[in-house]
Amino acid sequence: MAGQEQSPAESPGGKKVVLTNVRVFDGRQLVTGRSVVIDGGLIGTDPTGARVIDGAGGVLLPGLIDAHVHLDGPARLSALTSYGVTTALDMASVPEQTAALRGQAGQTDIRSAGIPAIAPGSIHSRIPGVGERGLITGPDEASRFVADRVAERSDYIKIVVGSPFADHDQATLDALVAAAHEQGKLVVAHASSAASVAKAQAAGADILTHAPLEQALGPAAAAQAAAAGRVVVPTLTMMEAIAANAVRPGADYANARSSVAALHQADVPILAGTDANDSAGTPARVPHGESLHRELELLADAGLSTLEVLLAATALPARYFGLSDRGTIEPGKRADLILIDGDPLADVRATRSIRRIWCGGIEQEPADSRS
Repeated sequence: MAGQEQSPAESPGGKKVVLTNVRVFDGRQLVTGRSVVIDGGLIGTDPTGARVIDGAGGVLLPGLIDAHVHLDGPARLSALTSYGVTTALDMASVPEQTAALRGQAGQTDIRSAGIPAIAPGSIHSRIPGVGERGLITGPDEASRFVADRVAERSDYIKIVVGSPFADHDQATLDALVAAAHEQGKLVVAHASSAASVAKAQAAGADILTHAPLEQALGPAAAAQAAAAGRVVVPTLTMMEAIAANAVRPGADYANARSSVAALHQADVPILAGTDANDSAGTPARVPHGESLHRELELLADAGLSTLEVLLAATALPARYFGLSDRGTIEPGKRADLILIDGDPLADVRATRSIRRIWCGGIEQEPADSRS
């Protein structure tokens, strides 16, 4: 049941709101006795003239961040927002398509890799829209590829490593990572096997996405990632679905879970990402928005504490992707907030019990309240 509202005092546009009687997640614990002001699109400090919303003891979390999605239209933003995912990091899309999705008021805020670097003849080269545009045949093409992505407003550079049937050689990977770093861009490597993880690490990729299904990563690979300051987005939701669909011989979800456990034990930062997509021909379709809550549950099952799980979907992706204006509930940050029932530090499944959502200060309906 939603909290009670009091009549607002006069305020310009009626946009200022103060949330009272809430337990605020501060990145360590739930803090009682605090009020949070939403002033326009930001978290403010002055409640004067604000409409008062009684949170009735609910928990206020920063808006959730999905660190691996695929976007193909505005309906995806709406779905993400309705599940409290207020920021989404797109990992491969046609830039002309995602350009129209950027900066939509009240909708999930996005960043995008645009076109990924793809090896000719690989499965990924067949992806409509991005497959042909992303082809890289050798290291001499790396600088041009990165320059093209920068011109298209890619926020980071994505490299597909270990795609079936064909793959980049090590020299090409090394050149792509070097060219991206010269342009000040993070490198995200699709690496879903132990061999591709090794190649991506050798090249110096910053962020690894996916967790191997055929063979678990061991302590040595985890220690290498930790020593390099690498970050991992394991997309356990997608790996679980691929294993369940039996589309890869020898695929075992237990290997992905064990890989996350090894990385976690080595203190490698783990970010929550789902690989949400609705594309034909993919190994599994993963729903936008709802799947992030499943991802949180799977991360907890793999050994992360509930505190670490919440940080994996809030402060940590904000930190490692350079989104300094979000991920925590502090004055001056974006007013990306979700009000939930229950205690997610006791049971992370409580994140599913969403009462209210604010995305950039604009309130949106949770999925469960939509007809």
